[in-house]
Amino acid sequence: MDVNFEYYKIFYFVAKYGNITKAAAALGSNQPNVTRVMKLLESQLNCRLFVREARGVSLTAEGERLYSHVEIAYRHLLNAQEEIKGQEASGGGTVEIGATETALHLFLLCVLHDFKTEYPAIRIKIHNHTTPETIRHLISGKLDFAVITTPFETPKGVLCEKVLDFKEILVGGTQYRHLCEKELELKDVEGCAWVGLGRGSATYELYRNFFWEHKMDIELDMEVATSDLMLPLLENNLGIGFVPEVLARPSLEKGNLVQLPVSCVLPGRSIQIVSDKGRGKSPAAAAFYKYIKNRTT
Repeated sequence: MDVNFEYYKIFYFVAKYGNITKAAAALGSNQPNVTRVMKLLESQLNCRLFVREARGVSLTAEGERLYSHVEIAYRHLLNAQEEIKGQEASGGGTVEIGATETALHLFLLCVLHDFKTEYPAIRIKIHNHTTPETIRHLISGKLDFAVITTPFETPKGVLCEKVLDFKEILVGGTQYRHLCEKELELKDVEGCAWVGLGRGSATYELYRNFFWEHKMDIELDMEVATSDLMLPLLENNLGIGFVPEVLARPSLEKGNLVQLPVSCVLPGRSIQIVSDKGRGKSPAAAAFYKYIKNRTT
């Protein structure tokens, strides 16, 4: 089957805008021509890609699957176009990075500041998802590489390199100050309200397993999507939770949080840079990757 690649470009814009008229305007074409091409594409692929709605069109299941591939291919083509135009030669280009909240605050922000000072023409796009989601986006080709926190399952074909170790501590608001007087067993705080990253995150699975190992079954009273949302909740005495020590330190010094000393050893954690072994990097991505590696050696 020989499909005109221009059809996929038109399909990309129709799917992106969800509206044939808007897609035609973006393409510099007209609505009848775009409609005709979409019908030809559906005929050649022998499936329905769009469903007409009152305000435009929506993708069918087959259309969603096709778009997931076309969207990646279109982005790669745009990046290649930038390189051919000489943007890379002049020190430009774009880097697509997946990063978890903790990795961003503990490591990546500082690196980004210094890198942009040295390479001001390179554009950076940061995508923030949970660790499992970030790995999926990396494997699908949507990211150049990822900077994420352990633990995570390492898929085949990816390279993982540690860039930073960090430790977490148990903290709570000032109403938990009475628990700071002595070293605690985990059983001593079992009845407290708990705040933590929610289901689907690597941190949630880490501490669920940690509690199971200590014969405990803790349910979170408050779940958050990102780690930076935890500190305000903890400072307002809405529970206790495990947070990176570096992130908690300013609040501890101000007296807004207190550290609860526990006798057991908490799980060790690290930040790792993850890349796809089988996919080459653009000059911009390669420059950033090398810059990170040099910062950690």
